[in-house]
Amino acid sequence: MPAVRDALFATRRAPLLSVLSVTTIAFSLFAVGLFGLVVLNIRSALEKIEERVEIRAFVAEKTPVEQIALAAGEVAKYPEVLRVDLVTQEQALERARRELGEFKDVFEAEFLPPSIDVHLRSGYRDPASVHRVADRLKALTFVDDVRFGDEWITQLYRLRNIAGIAGVALGLAFAAVAVIIIGATIRMAVLARSREISIMRLVGATDGYVRRPFLIEGFVKGILGGGLALCLTWIAIRIIGGYLSFQTVFFDHTIAVVGVAAGALIGLLGSAFSVGRHLRRV
Repeated sequence: MPAVRDALFATRRAPLLSVLSVTTIAFSLFAVGLFGLVVLNIRSALEKIEERVEIRAFVAEKTPVEQIALAAGEVAKYPEVLRVDLVTQEQALERARRELGEFKDVFEAEFLPPSIDVHLRSGYRDPASVHRVADRLKALTFVDDVRFGDEWITQLYRLRNIAGIAGVALGLAFAAVAVIIIGATIRMAVLARSREISIMRLVGATDGYVRRPFLIEGFVKGILGGGLALCLTWIAIRIIGGYLSFQTVFFDHTIAVVGVAAGALIGLLGSAFSVGRHLRRV
C-alpha cells in the first residue's frame, strides 16, 4: 500500500524523531501504568486484609453441642456467609496460646467459651453487611456476646473508598498529562514534515491521502510505545517487589492488551488531530 510505504519512508528519513515519539509515548504510558500498578497492589493488599474479617459469636456455657451445630447450619445459609466454623473450648485455648505465645500459660480451657466463627463472602464485608449478620447472631438465645471489630472494619472500609477515589482521580490526571505530552510530540513530528504536506496538497493530493501515512505511523508508534511501557512497568514492579521483599501483583492479560491498545489509540488520535489541524492551515 502506498500509505504504508510512505509511513515507512518517513520513519527511515527521520529515525531520531521517530524514536523520540515512541519513547515519549512509552514513558508517558509507563507513568500511568506504574501508578495503576500501585493502585492495583494497594487494592490487592486491602482485599487480603478484608479476607480476615469475621464475626465471632460466643456461646453460653452448657449449651448443647447439637443446638450449636444446628444454628451454625442455619447461619451458613445466609447469603452473606462464606463459611462457618465451630470452635470448642479446647480449640479456643489452642488458638489463644498460638496467637499469644508469651502469655500461653495464662489461659485455661474453662476461661475461654466456645464460639461460632462466621466468615463473610467477598462483597459483604462492608460495615452495613457485617452489622446485619451480627444482629442476626445476637438474636440467637444461646449467644452471650458477638464481636467483630466494629471500629477496625469501619476504618478499613473508609480506607478502601479513599484509595479507590484517589486512584481514579489521580489516574485520570496522569492519563490527561500523558495525552497532552504525546499529542505535542506527534504534532512536532507533523510540523517537521509541513513542507512535504504543502507540496502534496499543491499537486492535488486529497486530505485522506495525506492523512493515511501519518495515521499508520502514529498507530505503529503507539503500539511500540505501549509495548515498551508494558515491559518497563513489568521490570519496575519486579525490582520494587524484590527490593521490598513482598509479593506484587501485575496486570492480567486483558489489562495488558488494553494498555497496548491505548497506546495505539493515542498515537492514532494524536496523529489525526495534528494532521487535521495542519491541513486546515495549509
